[in-house]
Amino acid sequence: MNGPTPLRVGGLTSLTTIDFPGELAAVVFCQGCAWRCAYCHNDHLWSPQGEAELPWSDVLSFLARRRGLLDAVVFSGGEPTLQSALPAAMQEVRALGFKVGLHTAGPYPHRLARVLPQVDWVGLDLKALPEDYDALTTRPGSGAAAWRSLALLLASGVAHEVRITVDAERLPAGRLDTLLDRLGEAGAAEVVLQPCRDRKGRACVDAALLAGASVEHRGAFRGLSVRG
Repeated sequence: MNGPTPLRVGGLTSLTTIDFPGELAAVVFCQGCAWRCAYCHNDHLWSPQGEAELPWSDVLSFLARRRGLLDAVVFSGGEPTLQSALPAAMQEVRALGFKVGLHTAGPYPHRLARVLPQVDWVGLDLKALPEDYDALTTRPGSGAAAWRSLALLLASGVAHEVRITVDAERLPAGRLDTLLDRLGEAGAAEVVLQPCRDRKGRACVDAALLAGASVEHRGAFRGLSVRG
């Protein structure tokens, strides 16, 4: 009888200081994503099966050698909650003594709810107002799912930040202002604005727009910052 399918891993970052605030972390890039966002830089992870996957057993062996050197492991993607193997993988990482972080866009609220008790911190990529999602992700109903995930995250009490990638074409100033107003009303506390970047690393939005939005809306959040 075959055992459970292990986590499919499309990449691994051995050390980062920016993917889990305040912690030295490794990042496990999970294979697969159902959305097709035009500005995605990890589109090689879209397919459920990658061309150069890392065996989960090798990732665990690497992490075991990093005990005492790393504080945390972040599951990113792709979309980690796409994989049914995620909860078990998180349990294995925690058993090694690491904190657990999660980067998610929230496409599967019920799956997010299942793993929230296992995580110490979540970075939620909120892309737009609910009514603007379908055009961005090319997937009907994606906005309702993402905003349901936001509500679950805020209700959970898990430490988190809400990250908004700002593209001048897909999220112009007026829509960004409305989005920030709606987030404040929802009770989001920590929000990060980051510019969309093209394949050459050039920002797709004027930095002044981000800075202005941050100043204008700062009073609605405990923390509202701009990340370059």
